[in-house]
Amino acid sequence: MAMNISDRTTENKPELPGIASGIIRLKPQQFIHVLDNNSGVTRLEVGPQTITLRDHERLILKPEPMIIVPPRYYCIVANPVLRDENGNPIVDEHGQIKLRYGDAEIRFAQEPFPLYPGEQLAEEIAQLQVVERNQALRLLAKRDFTDSITVTIDGESETQTINRLAGDEWLFEGPATYIPRIQVQVLEKIAARVIKPNQALRLMARQNCIDRQGIRRRAGEEWLVREEGAYLPGVDEEVIGIIAAYILTEKKALHLKAKRTFTDVFGRQRKAGDEWLVTFEQAEIHIPDIYEEVVGEVEITTLGDREWCIVLNPIDEDGKPQLGMQEVRQGRISFFLHPGESLEKGIQKVYVLGEQEALLLKAKEAFSEGEGDNLIQRQPGDMWMIAGPRDYIPPVQVEVVEKRQAIPLDKNEGIYIRDTQTGEVKVVSGPQAYMLSPYEELWEKELPPIVEELLAIKNDPVSERGRHHTNKSGDRQNQISEISSRSETKSERNKTRAVVFHVPQNAAVQIHEYKERTARTVFGPDLVMLGPDEAFTVLSLSGSVPKRPHVIKTLALLLGPDFMTDLFTVETSDHARLQLRLSYNWYFDVNRDDEQASAKLFQVPDFVDTACKAIASRVRGAVASVKFDEFHRNSARIIRTAVFGTDPEGRVREEFRFRTNNLVIFNVDIQSVEPVDEETLKSLQKSVQIAIQITTDAQEAAARHDAERIEQEAKSRLERQAIVDKGAAEAERRNLLELQAENSAIETTGQATAAARAKAEAARIEGQLAVNLAQQEAEAARIRYETELTQLRAKQEAELAHQQSLNNLELEKAQRMAEITSLEFRQKVEALGPETLQAMAQAGPEMQARLLQSLGLQSVLITDGKNPINLFSTAQGLISPVTSQTQQLPRSDRET
Repeated sequence: MAMNISDRTTENKPELPGIASGIIRLKPQQFIHVLDNNSGVTRLEVGPQTITLRDHERLILKPEPMIIVPPRYYCIVANPVLRDENGNPIVDEHGQIKLRYGDAEIRFAQEPFPLYPGEQLAEEIAQLQVVERNQALRLLAKRDFTDSITVTIDGESETQTINRLAGDEWLFEGPATYIPRIQVQVLEKIAARVIKPNQALRLMARQNCIDRQGIRRRAGEEWLVREEGAYLPGVDEEVIGIIAAYILTEKKALHLKAKRTFTDVFGRQRKAGDEWLVTFEQAEIHIPDIYEEVVGEVEITTLGDREWCIVLNPIDEDGKPQLGMQEVRQGRISFFLHPGESLEKGIQKVYVLGEQEALLLKAKEAFSEGEGDNLIQRQPGDMWMIAGPRDYIPPVQVEVVEKRQAIPLDKNEGIYIRDTQTGEVKVVSGPQAYMLSPYEELWEKELPPIVEELLAIKNDPVSERGRHHTNKSGDRQNQISEISSRSETKSERNKTRAVVFHVPQNAAVQIHEYKERTARTVFGPDLVMLGPDEAFTVLSLSGSVPKRPHVIKTLALLLGPDFMTDLFTVETSDHARLQLRLSYNWYFDVNRDDEQASAKLFQVPDFVDTACKAIASRVRGAVASVKFDEFHRNSARIIRTAVFGTDPEGRVREEFRFRTNNLVIFNVDIQSVEPVDEETLKSLQKSVQIAIQITTDAQEAAARHDAERIEQEAKSRLERQAIVDKGAAEAERRNLLELQAENSAIETTGQATAAARAKAEAARIEGQLAVNLAQQEAEAARIRYETELTQLRAKQEAELAHQQSLNNLELEKAQRMAEITSLEFRQKVEALGPETLQAMAQAGPEMQARLLQSLGLQSVLITDGKNPINLFSTAQGLISPVTSQTQQLPRSDRET
């Protein structure tokens, strides 16, 4: 319906019919603009009418429909006409309509109207804007004007006038229809923010203002709106966002930090940088304030019945951390670690000490424990032990160094212990359960690697003495690898345990004591336990065949008798080289009670090598003086003579003794004698084979003759034995028939006997069952009667106890009632006071005395004739004056 001014510009060539002839027919609600060229004035013509243009008139706006503004619509007219008080357009002296150039006018629903020359529609006709509930328009004043608003106060509507200045901003809140004004610009449409449960709206002030709660805010200040529902921000309020609440449970708390000094929602002042917790006890939900920074959520720490912990820097009652302090918490409790608090070594289990267990404690600071005579002062660095059985939780001043357990020691076990104060090392052996003192510790005894290997192998030097000879290659490295591989299969030695070595039977071990510079020899079977400063003498003996040095490593020296085998080469006088394999039987001749003689056993480091070399030297010398044939015939005699020697009578001695270590060689076994030269060996083998063949043929002939003789004797014995066996078979058959007949008779008799015995046993069992049934019935009756008796006794005892309880309750009730009555009477008396009671007691007699005095009577006596009269007091009353009578009247009255 609206048209732009460009659409209304008149063209030189009219398009409507009838305009060309200068006649314009206007329909109702149409208008045109006609320019008078003579006067230069443009006039408005409104239909319905027919207009004939004159020569000096020109149509500058073709016929246009009037502007129709429907209800609840408006339009803006630029350069509106200037009107008088009655609303009529004002014209100048030339008849031209005056306009308000540069201004605009808003026109609402009215009758259709035309546009005067110069007026323009600034905007299209628009519908009035409806502002709904919880919505508002943000308005800006473009120029100064006076605004009227309606305010409801105490249920009555009042109109107030507000002077708006250019640049002012305010809100037009719904529900209402916004009536636009030229002086006002709509900046934006604001919708209310819905604050749900457990939410808050964060706002910021654009400039100094008063918020909707009536609180003055400064520019840049932020705050929270926590009320649920729709919140419409003010014109100077900027919505930062929605803050969701943190839901707190019994197992979760919120760790907060203050950005600046403020007072929180709980009314507590927080300093900048303060940290604190909000727990379930304070609030089920918490919405962080503007100046609160959420550091994180803290899970609850729960301690069981057997748990405890040390809290570092605990929080005091005022919420301040006690820096450097410690606090022990134990038992079945749950707590939150406040900011600054931490657990030392986490949650720990209660130390449960058994009967043979103890704790080594150390004081970190001075403190006292115990009470009275048991008060003990502990200084920093003190160490002590507490023994079980018990539970123990150390205080903050105490450090648990370690948990110790009594070391059970058998008769053949021991441990090395070092005193940390004096440095002395000792060995403690069993049988006992030894508990280390506070200033004792286990000491590790180091042994040479070879001793460690020999102790780890734990072989028997007697039964396994040949294992060192299994390696015939002569490679020392292979033997060491063999020992190492066997030692690896064993567990590592506990170096704090006393070194124990079982000396085998008929063996000796030498032990050096370096501190005293002495040595002792122990003979088996025995058990050796090394002291802290003692060490074994390791024997390195020759082994293998031929003998090689350092093959056998051992701690125990076998005393024999034993044997050793050697292989060496000799040469006869005719230069025949022979290889001898000899085995020597030996033993050590030692007096075990003589310490000096025992020490000689270990004077020769390798007695095997020494003995074998000495014997081989003797044999070589003896063989070198004889020829091969003679040696071949008499090798045994020559070798034995060379080894043992001869006595003055020319006889071969029985033994060869080494004086250095009392080693005795008492036998020589010639295992083999083989020529080293190949030709000599072949000739010797050929002669031996011929001799063996002759001997074999002779033995075969003798054996053949003996076999034929034996065969004939066997045949004769076989035939004779067959005849004897047939006779014996017939005799055995007769015995079989007799036994079968006897067996049949026995079977018949046995069946009858068994039947009779079965009947008797059945009758006996029935009788026994009847007896057992009667006994059980009697037992059941006895148990039933005893049960009834027990129930009756229990019932009577319960009734007796109930009656006694009732009596006690009645007695206690009577006592309490008496106490209550007495207390009530005493309280009444105390409430009335002695003066009041005295006044009450004297009120009656005094009134009587005054009555008598008013009657003029000095005394009077009234009696009923039944009660006796105290004449002494009566006479005194008769002769006393009125004043005395007044004073004595209460007593006389009581006597009457």
